[in-house]
Amino acid sequence: MTPHTFLQGLRAGIPIAIGYVPIAIAFGLLAKSVGVPDQITILLSLFVFAGASQFMAVQMATSGVFVSEIIFTTFILNLRHFLMTASLGQRLEPTSTPWRFLLAYGVTDETFSVASLQKSHVLGKSYILGLNLLAYSFWNIGTWVGLFLSSSIPSSIQQSMGIALYAMFIGLLMPSIRGSSKVLLVVVAAVIVQVLLSSMGWLSNGWRIIIATICGAAVGALLFREEESPHE
Repeated sequence: MTPHTFLQGLRAGIPIAIGYVPIAIAFGLLAKSVGVPDQITILLSLFVFAGASQFMAVQMATSGVFVSEIIFTTFILNLRHFLMTASLGQRLEPTSTPWRFLLAYGVTDETFSVASLQKSHVLGKSYILGLNLLAYSFWNIGTWVGLFLSSSIPSSIQQSMGIALYAMFIGLLMPSIRGSSKVLLVVVAAVIVQVLLSSMGWLSNGWRIIIATICGAAVGALLFREEESPHE
């Protein structure tokens, strides 16, 4: 059955929504614990809607880096969304440009995975809207809950929520590392660059992250290009 309806999208998004809630709560708690104003935290979830980037932005802000560095780092981290939305756009039923912009805004790693694994070649815009909307709503609800709970949770526990960022990255990386040694090499390369830059001490945290990310991406592009070249 072709996944066209809004209700089908909502049903497909239930596992994602459930998974988003604890991470969003952790984000709200972390932002509150490091002194980020509530309105900024809420706006980040409303308009950025990218978990890793939001955690990274909060961490970088507390490190005293420039706003331009935070914006550029977020842009680099989210470059993959251009590829994901382009891929889904090829399967989307004929629709207007405003609809495409709206649907592209709600695409995340998880919603992309669910949508791209659908057997039907054509995806309905109502289906994608339902899928994205449920994930988006629960992410923002989780953020609100995190801010609300911050008043009743000891500060020591709130400050420890920073580990959620690393837990998220590890959770995303481990399945890929187990399935590909090349992914492991990309991670190792980025870590080595970050360590080397940190030892120099003349670059800010923001620029170290940016350079390490670009170097890791470059290594990945070379490795996976070599892997695909025999099939060309």
